[in-house]
Amino acid sequence: MVRQAKAQRILTHDQIWVALDRLAERAGLSPSGLAKRAGLDPTTFNRSKRVTPDGRERWPSTESIAKALEATGASLDTFASLIGEAAGDARAVPLLGFALANTSGAFDESGLPSGKGWTETALPATEDGRTFALEIAGNALAPVYRDGDMILISPGTPIRKGDRVVVRTKAGDMIVATLKRRTAKALDLQQMDETQAERTIAASEVAWIARIVWASQ
Repeated sequence: MVRQAKAQRILTHDQIWVALDRLAERAGLSPSGLAKRAGLDPTTFNRSKRVTPDGRERWPSTESIAKALEATGASLDTFASLIGEAAGDARAVPLLGFALANTSGAFDESGLPSGKGWTETALPATEDGRTFALEIAGNALAPVYRDGDMILISPGTPIRKGDRVVVRTKAGDMIVATLKRRTAKALDLQQMDETQAERTIAASEVAWIARIVWASQ
């Protein structure tokens, strides 16, 4: 009986972490921002901390969860409801650090995850079963995306003018920008820092382009 009870885990690793992500979102924070407000090390809730280098699941401590609840003014019942939501509409998607996305072999020719370095995280479910996520490191994409934020990318979602997109060039560069115009010959992109000039990339230089459909901000 004891062995059977242990095998039936009530809560999953992904559900707990997704609930923490949603707690941060409700407070208008990134995971690292929530950790800071809770008086914890800024990396405590980062995705890179959720799995050990050898692939084992790393769970948040009850103390860190309690501090996060106190920092956001949320109750334990609220957190439980967030866990319930996580169980209902989240699913595991491939996750890679943005810096590693520039490396050769991180994606196949169609722009789907490939090679080593990918882990998994639970994110809101979408109709596109090919979605993947990239975790931002540093503040090069500020003020829109900051260190510790995660962007969910959908290769199968139609792209329109004004959408935020990820573009991978045939040279291997990864560009996050807003699509201003798309023609048969070129892409016109507005960088995340709108004080910077627009950038034009020839269509012949583009390996693939995909839409950002969600961000953990």
